[in-house]
Formats: sequence, C-alpha cells, structure tokens
Amino acid sequence: MGWTVLLKSGDMDRFHAPGNYASYCRCVESRRESNNKKKGENNRKNGNKYLAWAFVEAANFAIRYHEPVRRFYQRKKAKRNGIIAIKAVAHKLARATFHVLKKREAFDIQRAFG
Repeated sequence: MGWTVLLKSGDMDRFHAPGNYASYCRCVESRRESNNKKKGENNRKNGNKYLAWAFVEAANFAIRYHEPVRRFYQRKKAKRNGIIAIKAVAHKLARATFHVLKKREAFDIQRAFG
C-alpha cells in the first residue's frame, strides 16, 4: 500500500495544504451547506479512487494493530457509525502522509492520534 500511495500521489508540490491532499484522496465529505442546510454535493467522484482505497485499507490495519488509533476509532464509532469512523481514521492518515511526503517529517502516531 505504501507504493500505491507514493506512486498515485504524484508530485506533492501541487498540494498547498493537508486538506487539499485529503480531498484528492477522497477522505473528506463533498457537501455544500448554507445556513446549516444541505444545498447539494460537489463533485464527489473527484480525486483518486486508488488512494481512497489505500487509505481505508491502511486505516483498517492501523485500527487492528495500534492502540491510539483503535481508541480514536472507538470514540468516533460511538458517536456515528463504523463507516464514518473508518473514513475519519483514513482522513487522519492522509493528513499525516502529506506531512511525511511533502515536509519530510517522520510519522509520529502520538501527534496524529494523541
């Protein structure tokens, strides 16, 4: 999965912020709101479907093998449902990947899921 993320991400200079990268990885909801009312969905198929798959798979493995990630997942799952909780973990992993690939920082699980 690491090679999939690395090769499908491409040049990281095209992403200005971690949120832009997470959006490209389809880890955020595509929704337009006005006055707390849903007005429609933007282009929800925009981005890379292979990165979306890779981050969901990485989230499942992280939940299985790392306690801080499991605790974060359980908190999210208690408030919403399991699918949204998995996507929340995938979103955090995508944001961490942005910092690892663009800023050349080492991954710190306590900083990401502290």
